[in-house]
Order: sequence, then structure tokens, then C-alpha cells
Amino acid sequence: MIFCQKYTRCTLLSIFLLNALFCIGLASAQDQGRSDAAGNRIRNIDGVAAVVNTGYVTRKEIDDRITVLKKQGVKLPEDGTVRKTILDRLIIEKIQLQNAEQEGITVSNKELDKIIGDIAAKNKLSFAEFKAKVIASGTTFERYKQLLLDDVMITRYREREVEGRLKISDAEIDNFIAERTRAISGAGAPRSAPAAKGEPEEIDVAQIFIPVDASAGAGAQAEAKKKAAALLRDARGDVDFLQLGAMAAKENPKIKFQELGYRTPDRLPQLFYEAIRNTGGGQVANTVVKSPAGYHVLKVLDRRAAGASAPPQQAAAPDAGSPTPQNIPITQTLSRHILLRSRAGLSDQDAERRLQGYRDQVRAKTADFAELAKKYSEDGSASNGGELGWMSPGDLVPEFEQAMNRLQIGEVSNPVKSEFGWHLIQVLDRREGQLTVEKQRQFARAAIRERKFDQAYQEWMRELRDNATVKILNVDDAASSAPR
Repeated sequence: MIFCQKYTRCTLLSIFLLNALFCIGLASAQDQGRSDAAGNRIRNIDGVAAVVNTGYVTRKEIDDRITVLKKQGVKLPEDGTVRKTILDRLIIEKIQLQNAEQEGITVSNKELDKIIGDIAAKNKLSFAEFKAKVIASGTTFERYKQLLLDDVMITRYREREVEGRLKISDAEIDNFIAERTRAISGAGAPRSAPAAKGEPEEIDVAQIFIPVDASAGAGAQAEAKKKAAALLRDARGDVDFLQLGAMAAKENPKIKFQELGYRTPDRLPQLFYEAIRNTGGGQVANTVVKSPAGYHVLKVLDRRAAGASAPPQQAAAPDAGSPTPQNIPITQTLSRHILLRSRAGLSDQDAERRLQGYRDQVRAKTADFAELAKKYSEDGSASNGGELGWMSPGDLVPEFEQAMNRLQIGEVSNPVKSEFGWHLIQVLDRREGQLTVEKQRQFARAAIRERKFDQAYQEWMRELRDNATVKILNVDDAASSAPR
């Protein structure tokens, strides 16, 4: 069930490794080896795009990354920024690998062989078959292992460093549960006693963020601004802001919904504070905020005196009269699915057509869903006929959950696309259950961690870049061109 929402961050490495097979073209295209000999560096200096601490990034590496992206069907910008963008990514990767090596992060040959074995098994290949497939792609197996080793080391270093920055308090968990409960019940948000005039205050702000790069063209800027304006209009209406943000994020995964939590004005981005300076609790900012990163729709959830406790209801259960948290009644769904993973060589049209064929067979009773799942599904649930077990709201990625919730018991969906590929879903049963207080806290902690991880990761990467010695030599020319 790697497409389960609550396991997204935990399975980041395994998902990445699963895709490694389909990016082997990158391995064959990259420079053959990373020699540390000074003579070799001097000999290749004309091909160096940037010097990174004691290492370097070559122009050929940039070329190769562009080639791989094109093969994967990625639409690249035509404004001449693509080489610089890719160079920036390669520089960060180089710094992370250098730091991982300095910190003594290692991966044994036994561990690496096991990882490769897992990748092969998930692609329904033996180790020998997988090795042959790698070699047939045009690279050596040793080169593939080296690239995979680098990726694993970087991932382990990244996870270790960023995890250490994450601090989640019980108050944050209580606030998250209260907000989610109000969204489910439709109840209004409680308000704190405002700070007296002249006294310091704390403001709880939520935002819907529509990212757009500052260097993006006028069309992309206009589209993002238009979307932000539409969300602002909706937010001013009779719509729960949390639900509005969640729905926007479901429709476009690039859009982010985030509650910043209680902060004093000096801990808010200056742009945000200026926009909500005179905005009361429970009110939406009058205008969309434009920043270098994109467009922000802001709502002040609450304002209170600095250091004050949260409103009593914020740590309370759905039953407003109870002083302690309570279980939340929920509907759980038992379903199964057939998954065709997104990969090179399988277009969306082909995946959708194949799943539609399976659906027609099940509806015509010429095939059994479980047997089709065992034979064709590319998920770990295949051996169990695609069955996923009892799932609660929020357990699955939005696209899957929305399609599943529309089905009657026994009904089979049309093909559904998610970030993991294409699914065919059948609902087996439903039951009324309870989301226990402990489960609520687990879910809240995971959701807050996911939100904070992204922010901490971006800050960490900026620090890495700032602390590294980087000299850009030549990014604009392809490797086959003479340096200018």
C-alpha cells in the first residue's frame, strides 16, 4: 500500500529506488566514473561547469540530465533557464554526497545487493534478469551500482539531517486535531481573548500557496495569479478554509495548504504581516500576497495575547461539552485495486486502456477481479488479490480516496490516476468505526511532520549551498561546444 497518504515520507526512498530501473538511461549517459585524481580534473577542466568544494560538475552531466528528462516526456522551459536549473540541482547533489562521505555514512555491499534485489523483485525480475536488463540498457552493472550507492547515501544523509530539525509539540498536535474536527463537523473555530492595546500578540495564520518561479514566463505568472484570485473569492464565501485548501491541493499537487501556527509578528514573513495587520481572527486577508516564490491566500485563524493558552475547545473533542478528547465516528472502506505503475514505455493511454479492459471483463463476469490483480497488479497487495484492508478517511492519496468513496459496494471504478500510476478500484464492504484519540494523534503528528519536513528541507538545502565553496565556470555551453 505504498500509495497510502500516511506513509508517503516513510516510503520516499523505496519509491525512488523502484523508479531507478526506468532511469538507467541517466546512468549510461553520465561521465564514466568520479576519479579524484588531480590530473584527471585538470585534463577535463574545459568540460567543467562548476567547481564544488573539492569536486566538480561537468557540462556533460547537465547534457545527460536534459536528455533523460526529454526521454521521460518532461516539458522543459524554453527561456534558456533549464541548464542553470539543472546545474543548481547537480551542485546540491554533489554537496550532499560530499558531506555524507565526510560524516562517515556508508552502505555495505551486502546492503546494496539487498536493495537491488528488492528493486528486481518489485519489477518481477530475478537478480540475474535485472542485471542483464541494466547491461542491455548500455551501461555497466558496476556503474549502475555506483550511482545507486550515491543515491542511497544522499537519501540517508538527507533524512538524518532534516529529521533532527523537526520538533512537534503536543500543543501543535492538539491544534491540528481541533481544526480537523471542526472541518469534519462544520463547527466554527473558537477565538482567543485578543491582546490588550499595546500588548504583544500571537497570530495563527493559514495559507494556500500557489507556487510559480520568479523567472517563469508571463503566461505562467498570469495563470497562477488567476488561480490565487479565484481561491481568495471562494475563501471569502461560506467555505471552510481548511477544506478549500485541501481541495485545491488535491486538484493540483503543487498547491500547498499550510497552517503556520501561533507566531509573534516578527516571526511572520513581513509580506504576510503587512497583509493581515488589520485582519481579525476568522477573517481572510483582503488581497492575494505576491512573493518571489508565488502567490499566497491568507486567513487569520486566531489572534491572542502572546504566551496565552489555546482556547479550551482547541484541544477538545467533537463533543464541545466534553473537557477531554473523544473518538470520532468514521466510515471505513474495504477495497482492492489493480495498479499499473507510471514508467517509461507505458503511456497514460495504454495504462487506461488496459485497465478499462480488465473492468469490462469483471463487469461481464468473464474474469475475477482478485485473479486479475494477482496476475497484473504492480503493487505489493497483488499476492492478496489487490486487497488493501480497512481504510479510514485520510489513509489513501486523495485521487484514490475520492474515486473509492463514489463507488457502491461491489462496484468497479473507471481507471484512476494518482502519483503512483493508474488504479482500477473495487469496493468490497463498508463499516462504521471510530478514529481513536491515539490514532488521531498519530495522524496529526505525521501530517505536521510532513509539512515541517518540506520547510526544514528547503532551509537545510539553502544552508548547504551557502556553506559550500562553489564557482560557476561555464553552464551555457553543451559539452560538445568549446568553452567561452
